[in-house]
Amino acid sequence: MDLEEKGRLEEAGNLFLQAWNEATNEFEKFMAAYYVARHQKNVTDQLKWLQTALQLALKINNPSVNAALPNLYTGIAKCYEELNDPGNAKTNYELAKSSTGKPSDPGPFYHGTRADLKVGDFLTAGYNSNYQSDLLMNHIYFTALLNGAGLAAALAKGDGHERVYIVEPTGSFENDPNVTDKKFPGNPTRSYRTEAPLKIVGEVTDWAKQTPEDIQKWREKLANNKGEIIN
Repeated sequence: MDLEEKGRLEEAGNLFLQAWNEATNEFEKFMAAYYVARHQKNVTDQLKWLQTALQLALKINNPSVNAALPNLYTGIAKCYEELNDPGNAKTNYELAKSSTGKPSDPGPFYHGTRADLKVGDFLTAGYNSNYQSDLLMNHIYFTALLNGAGLAAALAKGDGHERVYIVEPTGSFENDPNVTDKKFPGNPTRSYRTEAPLKIVGEVTDWAKQTPEDIQKWREKLANNKGEIIN
């Protein structure tokens, strides 16, 4: 992926194909097929790899990959358009639309912060972003991955201790558009956001903590990130 970002596309494409050949499970094959597809110069080959990724995603059928379905169906529909097959293009556009919906992730969910809170308190939107200080956030963010919440706690602003709370959404929520299909297919980080408050129902004190060196690398990466936050 680093080679791809540097424009060394042929090398990146070869490594993605190597990843496919060396994949040891269906999730790894799904990820590899997704990237191999977008390095195909021939639309027929691209369609074949997208369909392979789709079939693997449907077989895996979990929140990490289901968020990729609309993007996969749309990509397949565009391939059919280029192949002058409007019937299959329409079918896949309709499948893309029907697969776009609310996440089905059952949790449990976590929120990482440095705020000192207690069970029964509510986390709400309306605070400044940890990653763009002048941006007032319209949503509150959370994840179903404990270590992901731990990383968020480590990167959070403030002088308090790193805290990871177990939370329950009090309203509807959606895939975090800042990560979903931005770099990886779907939502493998199981990251979500909501406009409704999150109720704190517990706290976790043990998770895989990053080293100070790793935290500094994350801070530098975020500082150099020029992408716009979808708010």
